[in-house]
Amino acid sequence: MAAVDLVAEFPQPAGATRWAEVMARFAAGLGSQGRRVVLVTSGGTKVPLEARPVRFLDNFSSGRRGATSAEAFLAAGYGVLFLYRARSAFPFAHRFPPQTWLSALRPSGRAPPGLLSLEAEEKSLPGFAAALRSYQEAEAAGTFLAVEFTTLADYLHLLQAAAQALNPLGSSAMFYLAAAVSDFYVPASEMPKHKIQSSGGPLQITMKMVPKMLSPLVKDWAPQAFIISFKLETDPAIVIDRARNALEIYRHQVVVANILDSRRSFVVIITKDSETELLLSEEEVEKGIEIEEKLVDDLQSRHTAFIRDKN
Repeated sequence: MAAVDLVAEFPQPAGATRWAEVMARFAAGLGSQGRRVVLVTSGGTKVPLEARPVRFLDNFSSGRRGATSAEAFLAAGYGVLFLYRARSAFPFAHRFPPQTWLSALRPSGRAPPGLLSLEAEEKSLPGFAAALRSYQEAEAAGTFLAVEFTTLADYLHLLQAAAQALNPLGSSAMFYLAAAVSDFYVPASEMPKHKIQSSGGPLQITMKMVPKMLSPLVKDWAPQAFIISFKLETDPAIVIDRARNALEIYRHQVVVANILDSRRSFVVIITKDSETELLLSEEEVEKGIEIEEKLVDDLQSRHTAFIRDKN
């Protein structure tokens, strides 16, 4: 889909131009350091059903895979541009729900005007201090930038801007497209102007298929980048075939195949020439190891080989 069609079909969200500039500066700064940068997309898109939306089409994605992967990429030395659904899982914070913070954090001592000093019980929030330090170190180093989206239109515009920001980095850029993007939408020109009334009886909605944005991303937006997409299915019998079909259509370097019920402990890395299974053992699960740690470690090695081949 050409850029003009994107704007016509999905109106540009407020602030998109500003975020495009912020992302471009972020990528340029890290590129000047010779650092690899990964765009991690995370969480699910929300599709409004009305022009002044009250009702939406949504999906189950929590963003946990994207958030955990972002942490692993930062630990591996990448700069991370984190494009995520508002209020979905966030790197370093997703293990600590707000309700645990409320019970474990309390005011401590006297602080300067306008500031609040807090102390935390480590036994109530194990790992919290380490997570906080990791986040603050990444923020201070300028290696982490988080950009929110909510709707499908937000996501598509910000995805294009992010890809264009990382394009000058060539093969040093990676795209880790873990966001769950809706396959269906209601065009803005066809949306009811006001809230759909239940008094009108049973609701029938005709939705269009979302144009496949990943193919132009490869061909036009960042043709030299190393690109990973995901294929999630509920039927193990079809997931590998579907992943290989996606690999052929989108011409990405990698498609990660996973099954809904086992996605946190088992994935298959699909490339043109190989299939690599990654599995967490029971012992690794008990130790708190995440499948994303293995996945990012594998992908980092493949990215290194990709850069070497390009150069």
